[in-house]
Amino acid sequence: MAASGCQLFFTTVLYLTILLLVVVNDGNNVSARQVRMRMVEEPINTGQNYDNNNEPESLQPKVKPSNFSGPPHLKRLYGRCFSKIIDSYKYEFCPFQNVTQHEQSLRWNPYSGVLGVWQEWSIERNTFKKMLMKEGDECGEKNRQVSVQLACGALNSIVNVSEPSTCEYAMVFNTPLVCHKHSLLVYPTLPGSLQSRWDEIEGELFNEEITQQGYKKKLDKIFQEAGLIMDPVKKELHKHPEKSNTHDGPQGDHFDSLESCSVAYQALQDEIKTLKAQLEQQGKDGENGPLFNLDNIYT
Repeated sequence: MAASGCQLFFTTVLYLTILLLVVVNDGNNVSARQVRMRMVEEPINTGQNYDNNNEPESLQPKVKPSNFSGPPHLKRLYGRCFSKIIDSYKYEFCPFQNVTQHEQSLRWNPYSGVLGVWQEWSIERNTFKKMLMKEGDECGEKNRQVSVQLACGALNSIVNVSEPSTCEYAMVFNTPLVCHKHSLLVYPTLPGSLQSRWDEIEGELFNEEITQQGYKKKLDKIFQEAGLIMDPVKKELHKHPEKSNTHDGPQGDHFDSLESCSVAYQALQDEIKTLKAQLEQQGKDGENGPLFNLDNIYT
């Protein structure tokens, strides 16, 4: 009787063990199928994952921005950046530095690049009309560029960005710094020597001693010496910085050709003229106080 009970006990244990192994094995098979299904249902991404909060840390412009120029009170914008999302693109404007664009997309290769680098002003009738940001990323056979129009507004902010023609953008930027009616006049920003020359050519034009074309040519020369617009030599250096042979490094005084030496020499001469004009302007500001009273404007 004891032997029969012992045999029944072991038979029951063996049966339960086999049953448990079957259940566990079947459960494992179900789990494996479930995992495989979840993997199949996940979207496949063979490219980059774009995170709107994890944009590229830095973009490398092809050229360096020009020195600050223009109305002195706009220096309050220097070193700052302003951004706005328009039609799935985030635009970032850093006055007197550059403009960048970041596509807000989940596709595998969203665009992030430089639309333009600060170069010069567009001047019309004694008024700073637009900031010209050029030599951006390549776009076919040309480079991207942006013209920035400054408009009066209560806050510093990008209002709108459009693309009138392929890879040529137009930005409107509001700032309280241009709300004064004289805030964008060119003549008051010039040192005394250049103001005197401007007076002279105004007289020449009035007396019909020069044509409109000659007047514009002489006026552009004044703007070039003041650093407000770039002369053809500087524009060439910006497009082809390798020609500048700058004095960075031990080979800075080496030039491959007479042409490259002449280009670098002219660039240095222009830089000296610009610095002299800025020093004269600083001296004028120190003697007569600021050109515009904008102390009560806040940003």
